Amino acid sequence: MVSSEWWRSAVIYQVYPRSFADSDGDGLGDLPGITSRLTALSALGVDAVWLSPFYTSPQNDAGYDVADYCDVDPRFGALSDFDELVAEAHRLGLRVIVDLVPNHTSSQHEWFQEALRAPEGSPERARYLFRDGKGPGGALPPNNWDSVFGGPAWTRVDRPDGTPGQWYLHLFDTSQPDLDWENPWVREQFHGILRFWLDRGVDGFRVDVAHGLIKKAGLPDYSPPKGIASMGGHVEDPPYWAQPGVHAIYRDWRSLLDEYPGERVLVAEAWVNPLSKLAHWVRPDEMDQAFNFDYLGTAWDASAIRKVIKGSLAAFGKVGAPSTWVLSNHDVVRHATRLAITTANPQGDGIGPKSPDKPNRVTGLRRARAATLLMLALPGSAYIYQGEELGLPEDMELPDSARQDPTWFRTNHKRYGRDGCRVPIPWEAGSPAYGFSPTGKSWLPQPADWAGYARDAQEGESGSTLELYRSALALRAQNSLGVGSVEWLRGFPPEVVAFRNGSVTVIANFGTGIVPLPRATRALTSEPVSDELPGETTVWLTMDRE
Repeated sequence: MVSSEWWRSAVIYQVYPRSFADSDGDGLGDLPGITSRLTALSALGVDAVWLSPFYTSPQNDAGYDVADYCDVDPRFGALSDFDELVAEAHRLGLRVIVDLVPNHTSSQHEWFQEALRAPEGSPERARYLFRDGKGPGGALPPNNWDSVFGGPAWTRVDRPDGTPGQWYLHLFDTSQPDLDWENPWVREQFHGILRFWLDRGVDGFRVDVAHGLIKKAGLPDYSPPKGIASMGGHVEDPPYWAQPGVHAIYRDWRSLLDEYPGERVLVAEAWVNPLSKLAHWVRPDEMDQAFNFDYLGTAWDASAIRKVIKGSLAAFGKVGAPSTWVLSNHDVVRHATRLAITTANPQGDGIGPKSPDKPNRVTGLRRARAATLLMLALPGSAYIYQGEELGLPEDMELPDSARQDPTWFRTNHKRYGRDGCRVPIPWEAGSPAYGFSPTGKSWLPQPADWAGYARDAQEGESGSTLELYRSALALRAQNSLGVGSVEWLRGFPPEVVAFRNGSVTVIANFGTGIVPLPRATRALTSEPVSDELPGETTVWLTMDRE
């Protein structure tokens, strides 16, 4: 059978289920809601849909605290609803990728509940990272690690007689105990989980915290440098991120997925630097893609963008993998806001009512449109986060009383967290909750001025962000840009990024001055363009033939 390797050039649309579409009016998005809106994604021109977690969960971390990996949380529907979603997606020619959360479970998962009931040193305890404490009576945590969400990464449990017992590791919230992936029992359970969803027709898995499953032997103390993102991504890896042992796990998973027809894929969420090291996750016998967080985190700067594009193409190319490109997701400030921020904003910090640096919304959207047009012209696979095709900004005025991200609470309200990028998206300007929910309910309040961003307000409107995305995706497919190559062009000012991919010439002006354009047909522009390219604008050209 000839391999299509569809994932090499795919445009993949991330659906955050609780904020996409609510079918039953309870204010929380659900699987039937997603199914009812798949035609809109097909019309947009994407190739696949990635679903953030919808599994049974107490929802302490919006579903990334899984209590049952093989069932749908009743708030999102039932397994039959999932089956209908997959069937409809496949009918429309869309592939379906589901999130998998292997680093930790919910504290409500039966595995952890059994571990709590079992004695210290038991096989049940060995599923997780339980350790004796330090100091007199074990009163101090086993080491000094901090949680990604703030505060200590260890919580102590009581013995059956009420006396203080062991501590368990949770790199995230206390309700998310880390599994011990050195334990063969854990690995075997996930074989069954993978097969459960593959048998139901999923086309692959996005693996959450793919760089965190193995911890350094002995769990040594570690204090990260100040200003470093808590998810990793710096050259010196902490003892809980990017340990070499993770690769054996993914080679094992690769073999399992290869038993199934249809090129099932593995996608890594791995905050790893440098890019040459991240490429280890996508060697031929491991995963297919790894999110390019270097690219996502690059500031609005032409030199920096050129550097990360060149570095990405070189690093991934050396192992025969495609580069992946992404500007927004459910964990970072939306790029229609982030690209106009003038100060540092580490992942997970968010922006809120009292933030000192609130970027200009007009500038942010202009830069976002230009950045998107540049991204979609690059060879490889691209990711779109729900609502970015509408030009949605970060909700910077979300009331503190509405916040639900654990980061907000575990940092004593010092970090706003990720709620601002997770607000339910608008579909119809004049409908309750902008069409998100038939009753007008919304698990996070929507801004009062979002009617103009609604999908129906932008459809067919020349110059709208929605139509820009549709046009870009259509031209990307027509010109096979995803499987093309980059030829850098010279003769432009340093604030300009210019390259050719096949028959399309891309010129992106990161500065504020005017740049003359060569004689060519303007196929697509992020802003209105005459014979000159204004600042903060990208154009796609097809060269005129003499």
